[in-house]
Amino acid sequence: MTTVARDDRPARWRCPRCRRQFANRNQSHACGRHKLSSHFRGKPPEIRALFDAVARAVKDCGPVRVLPEKTRIAFQVRMSSAQVTPRQRWLDGHVVLACRLEHPRFTRIES
Repeated sequence: MTTVARDDRPARWRCPRCRRQFANRNQSHACGRHKLSSHFRGKPPEIRALFDAVARAVKDCGPVRVLPEKTRIAFQVRMSSAQVTPRQRWLDGHVVLACRLEHPRFTRIES
């Protein structure tokens, strides 16, 4: 079986103000440039280590951009398909999947 690269997708739109790229033109977002380190200020080092482990696992799935935002850290391929928010003792997060997946670790599932 031959794998064909998907070059037929339209180019991503780039916000002229913050320069972030999106799958959809004029996509709603909060412009801003944020640093990854700001999400871990005042948090235990274990929270950063946990984030680094999650980021490695996500990157093992393929190319991804890590986008620090005001209230979260997004993982973007064509769209933001996962995100985490560092807390004092854990990481909150969500993933966007193509189909519903039930699992005890998920605290909420939306369709």
